[in-house]
Amino acid sequence: MIILAVDTALGACSAALLSDGRVLAHEHREMARGHAEALAPMVDDLMRRAGRAFSDIDRIAVTTGPGTFAGQRVGLAFARAVALALKKPAVGVTTLDAMAVEALERNPSAAWAVAASDAKRGEIYLGARGSDASLLEPVLVPLIEVPTRLVSLAERCGPALTLAGTAADALAPLLRAAGFTLSDSLVRQPDAIFVAQLALVAPIGPPPKPLYLRPPDAKLPGTAP
Repeated sequence: MIILAVDTALGACSAALLSDGRVLAHEHREMARGHAEALAPMVDDLMRRAGRAFSDIDRIAVTTGPGTFAGQRVGLAFARAVALALKKPAVGVTTLDAMAVEALERNPSAAWAVAASDAKRGEIYLGARGSDASLLEPVLVPLIEVPTRLVSLAERCGPALTLAGTAADALAPLLRAAGFTLSDSLVRQPDAIFVAQLALVAPIGPPPKPLYLRPPDAKLPGTAP
């Protein structure tokens, strides 16, 4: 199965083309903005380097969030358009799951991974994953409450875990003080390779939608505050 995966949801833009788990072509650029302008040329270059046509693609994968309001929409709009044009399924993957999978690959001795992205205002987007499945679906939580949220997972999986995401540095001292044993994967942004890996085994469902854990700050004209 050939999967085209893209991510624009946070502070990077990445795309990957995989065939049955083997990477045919890949690009990852960290960027705070400009995802909309970068994504389509990146994918075109990816297909050219891989020597593949868009008609070869069997499945499209995309990060749904949590992430930035605009960034999430860029990737999702692109994935939906490609899926519609090719009449192929699109699969959504969370940014936290993608980072956790990469963290576990980098630290195979860790039993589980915690992915935490800075959500500002003293809050983080938090998720956790074991080697085979998600342990905690993405939630928005105050940073200081995270150790309490993870106690039950530590009882099941053990106190040793690996960290990923932009909130890892802020979260690490809190977890160590609570008795967790940590390794830092140094993963800070999702990578499309791991989005594709998760999409390879994901069930096909409705078209992916953005995962918003906090309402956008901007309001459309005429909407209630």
